[in-house]
Amino acid sequence: MFDNLYAGFPKLIFVLLLGFVTFLLGHILKPFFFAIFWAILLAAIFSPLYKWLQLRFKSPNLCAGLSLAAVLITLILPAGFILALLVGETLDLYQSIHSSGGSWMNSINGALNSLSNHPFLARFNLDQQFITDKSVELLKFITNFLVKNLSAFTGNTIVFFVEFAVMLYCLFYFLRDGKKLIDTITHYMPVDEQHMNTFISEFLVTSKAALKFTFIIGGIQGLLGGLIFYITGVDRALVWGVLMVGLSIVPAIGNSIIWVPAGIIMLLLGHIWQGIAILLFGFVVISSVDNMLRPILLGQDIQMHSLLIFLSTLGGIAAFGFSGFVLGPVVAAFFLASWKMFLELSSQGNASEKAGLDP
Repeated sequence: MFDNLYAGFPKLIFVLLLGFVTFLLGHILKPFFFAIFWAILLAAIFSPLYKWLQLRFKSPNLCAGLSLAAVLITLILPAGFILALLVGETLDLYQSIHSSGGSWMNSINGALNSLSNHPFLARFNLDQQFITDKSVELLKFITNFLVKNLSAFTGNTIVFFVEFAVMLYCLFYFLRDGKKLIDTITHYMPVDEQHMNTFISEFLVTSKAALKFTFIIGGIQGLLGGLIFYITGVDRALVWGVLMVGLSIVPAIGNSIIWVPAGIIMLLLGHIWQGIAILLFGFVVISSVDNMLRPILLGQDIQMHSLLIFLSTLGGIAAFGFSGFVLGPVVAAFFLASWKMFLELSSQGNASEKAGLDP
């Protein structure tokens, strides 16, 4: 009796030990989670380049090194340059609002006076002082948010460079040994190869689609918005352009949150041609970029409802920070894929039971 009672005890102890060791490894790697994540993602994006280089060079180390150099030249160096400009522009905007708020208040008061003089709006007796105070508070909130997040991103320089170095180090080996690593993980995971390949495919498709949408579509819209702002004389055009890149993830409205109010404010301040140019350019050019490029870039890659993409993106940013705009949709895609597999396995199990019961 006691032999039967303790027959599964060693296996239980081993499973508990395995779970404990796995937890410890995850805890050890936790500080480098985002570095490893971005290394995996960049390796997946640049793997075609690595395979192309393999056809011309025999050395895997040389191919991985050249691919890593391509990542630095095409993505990381331009992003670092834009980030440095953005930090300077944001700090200038922050100081101009907090130290010389009078000029901003004068601009807002001028716009409100123009509104109040309109025959239709004059009937509502707008409280100009209240609206002015709230407008300045909103501007201060936006600049405080930008400065706080940029400071958090660039403040701890040592940690940033350590994580950056870890990302590049991991990226080199993911490029060189990515296929072997995937085969090894698939072999030791307690799921069959088909299900593991489904999860890998969902990760790659969803993350690539999120990057395409944000950096290509959003980047083009932000560039066009910043350009028209610069031409029409809007202050801090770079800051508003970068904000438009981030807001491009919002369905339907998108970065029109920036350029529509900007055009209206320019009209109210008496800058007629500038306001008309911003609004026309926004409606005709900026808005059409999304409609034209989304089917070309995304196609049918990501099978997810727009509402789920929107909620998972914003929720991911709230939970994971900057990387959340990719991690959020990836988690949502894993959720849908897991339930799809569960339903498939359940239907297969029910079919097998029915087959076994039939005489």
